[in-house]
Amino acid sequence: MWRWLWTRAVLAAAGPRSACSCRGCSSSSSAPAAGTTIFALSSGQGRCGVAVIRASGPASGHALRSLTAARDLPPARRASLRLLSDPSSGEPLDRALVLWFPGPHSFTGEDCVEFHVHGGPAVVSGVLQALGSVPGLRPAEAGEFTRRAFAHGKLDLTEVEGLADLIHAETEAQRRQALRQLDGELGQLCHSWAETLTKALAHVEAYIDFGEDDNLEEDVLDQAHKDVRALEAALDAHLRDARRGQRLRSGAHVVVTGPPNAGKSSLVNLLSRKPVSIVSPEPGTTRDVLETPVDLAGFPALLSDTAGLRDGVGPVEQEGVRRARERLQQADLVLAVLDVSDLGSSASRHFLASVVGPRCSLSPGGHQQRLLLVLNKADLLPGAGQDPEPRLPGAGQDPEPHLPPHLLLSCLTGAGLDDLLEALRTELAALCGDPAAGPPLLTRARHLHHLRACRDALAHFRPARDLALAAEALRVARGHLTRLTGGGGTDELLELIFRDFCVGK
Repeated sequence: MWRWLWTRAVLAAAGPRSACSCRGCSSSSSAPAAGTTIFALSSGQGRCGVAVIRASGPASGHALRSLTAARDLPPARRASLRLLSDPSSGEPLDRALVLWFPGPHSFTGEDCVEFHVHGGPAVVSGVLQALGSVPGLRPAEAGEFTRRAFAHGKLDLTEVEGLADLIHAETEAQRRQALRQLDGELGQLCHSWAETLTKALAHVEAYIDFGEDDNLEEDVLDQAHKDVRALEAALDAHLRDARRGQRLRSGAHVVVTGPPNAGKSSLVNLLSRKPVSIVSPEPGTTRDVLETPVDLAGFPALLSDTAGLRDGVGPVEQEGVRRARERLQQADLVLAVLDVSDLGSSASRHFLASVVGPRCSLSPGGHQQRLLLVLNKADLLPGAGQDPEPRLPGAGQDPEPHLPPHLLLSCLTGAGLDDLLEALRTELAALCGDPAAGPPLLTRARHLHHLRACRDALAHFRPARDLALAAEALRVARGHLTRLTGGGGTDELLELIFRDFCVGK
């Protein structure tokens, strides 16, 4: 239905135009076509109370006058009630609120108008067709409003990416991080770094040109060297932290593992709040890796249910166990699940020794894979509501060995779920970073690439050896910071960034 309505609007606006305006066409560019005015439905499609239709470009004021039959435009940035009519037939379309945003004080930097109409399909279709009949207007492409805002300097490229992330945010942590980036925190940080390099470059070039001048301060090179080394340290800190921002944007990988019948599938269903995995008392029900994106305590995660770790009784289950062990090595966070009523079994003991134990101690590289040990089926314990301290059976040893730090849970009753979610929040905050505090995170591979290239260029800054090469190193490093915020970006890069925006944004 909506595709048909949009096609009609496109045909009404097409007129004699012959140039292709489809997304990805080779004729596209980073700047909006001169003199064109675009329009689109900017609110969600489908029946709704209010639908927002937006237009941007030099003919926006003419479009507003054409649909309202008014000589004067309404007061800027103030909602006004107007009767909308078809400019060709004069037929009333709707009684709507209109807002006029004269450029450059608008989202795109151009003249803009918004029509807040009733959200029925017939009303929206009528207004879109009416706009399509106004000379100089055409339907917008995906992301074209935001692209015009970028072209007119209203947003830098990091802010555009923040806007895209905000639109697609599904968790509280993603929303906070995207809003900080949209507010320009990452761009402002890069601009301050670029200013540091500009100042250092000016000092180096001044020394090259006027090194023998008595009026030149003797410590200009020393100061430039100190500033560059301080910037290197800041870049190193952000690069070490880069994986956290990417996890926050795409989701941390959380793998649920354990011996058969420990309740892994029940835990996955409980955390995802839907029946992702089949739950059965028969051991070995899960034979492949089942993955689902979830919101875990406000953080995005890819939750993986895996086959129970044991010596498979058949080739299919053996392959499932192999895949489970492979996925376990790739995990950002491991949820190790044991049946608290079966801790003395050989399967539980082997799992504690081979999986839990090694991950509770530092690896030779000094890294520690994050792990939460969950003792499920706590409802089967005597005095289950009293939070007992279970221990491994001593098997003749004295004293009995204690379990590693753990959480008690009953997937059946939900007891202990709040404690588990709080523990998950702590672990995921460490993995993804706190979006409400600290420096802005690097959320995209593009950010990481340019900062690494900047850092590599600064490694060649050695003014004591060759001032010309030192100055060139500063120019290259500054160029990467400039490209990170949008300066010197190619059309191919811009197409890649804007392709995820919807029509009307």
